[in-house]
Amino acid sequence: MKNGKWAIIALILFVGPFYLIGSNHPIISYNKRSTTLGITDTTRYQIISKGGDAGDYQAFPDACRLQNGDIVVVFYGGDGHITYPNEQYPKAGRICMVRSRDEGKTWSRPVTIFDDLHDNRDPHISQRNDGTIMVSFFSLDLKSNPKSRSGVGVHFIESHDNGHTWTTKPRLVSPFGKDWYCSAPIREMVDGTLIFPVYRQIMGTQNAWGGVFLSYDKGKSWTDPITIGEDAGLFLAAETDVIRLKNGALFAALRGQNELPMHYAISQDVGKSWSPVESIGFLAHSPHLNRLSTGEIFMVYRGVENSHTFDWDKAYTALRVSYDEGKTWQGPFKLDNSRGAYPSTVELKDGTILLVFYEEGENSGVGALNFEVPAKEQALSPPAEWVKFLNN
Repeated sequence: MKNGKWAIIALILFVGPFYLIGSNHPIISYNKRSTTLGITDTTRYQIISKGGDAGDYQAFPDACRLQNGDIVVVFYGGDGHITYPNEQYPKAGRICMVRSRDEGKTWSRPVTIFDDLHDNRDPHISQRNDGTIMVSFFSLDLKSNPKSRSGVGVHFIESHDNGHTWTTKPRLVSPFGKDWYCSAPIREMVDGTLIFPVYRQIMGTQNAWGGVFLSYDKGKSWTDPITIGEDAGLFLAAETDVIRLKNGALFAALRGQNELPMHYAISQDVGKSWSPVESIGFLAHSPHLNRLSTGEIFMVYRGVENSHTFDWDKAYTALRVSYDEGKTWQGPFKLDNSRGAYPSTVELKDGTILLVFYEEGENSGVGALNFEVPAKEQALSPPAEWVKFLNN
């Protein structure tokens, strides 16, 4: 971290059925494997992709462990947060991938796995039980006019050989509503249902909500979008993710905006209908949900430190942990000062956690760090303790 300080929060939040105990922000400890990423601390993470063939600006990563043991990371490559067609990037932004075969210690050079005439962005990756890998993304039609921008729907591509080759024509999921976007992986349920978390934003308004598409035939066809929070009249700006709870219900987390906290909703029928959204009690962008082998649920996200509105100068990469199926969330823990975030996690074979994220800014790259799961008691009584440092 640039400053090793703890931001002291002494606020107890009561929201709906959740109670959240705010405490100091402990800094997670890491394997110190590498050099520099943008302007953040130079000792706590490794760069897994920066510059080169993938592009000057690399962002919005997602990680997945494959059934063969490899860890793959997909991300956006371009020349900025949005890449308009130009001489260097005639097809705008692209989707790239790197791979590790040694638990994140070393990484392959990036390869482009999809690039067409649109700005293809926010890729996320998952693997079905039959071994098929799915990379979801959305695309913007930017043409050459910076004032002209339109969504062309949410898509996915597939690989049947552990990510070495990919389908060349993406499958469009939302032909009936091109103003849907995505920022989460397609998730397979125990009954084989595929759930594609999405969101919809009406440009020029303060109306935005989440949703899901469902598939019962391994992605060949999809339902109409099933909305989450549309009737709330809130600006749930982006980035819906979904996880299955132990009782079979689904938990959806939806990003807030400005002073609006993250919200959540519950489905009792595998995504066919959803409860009204409720505040989760803290400010958060780009949530990524992951259940560990020990049962707890990890939520990594872009957080904001000691503020009641989303102050970009106070944004950082954050972690919360739930031991009771989303009813309460332990934390927050600070993972990095990067305000780009868009993090995701993979549990390593030794029980530690690999986090991937990006640093927002010129010449941003994709970074990874390795940390130990914080003790269950760590954030239950302030001040929170530091976690144990990992050594190379």
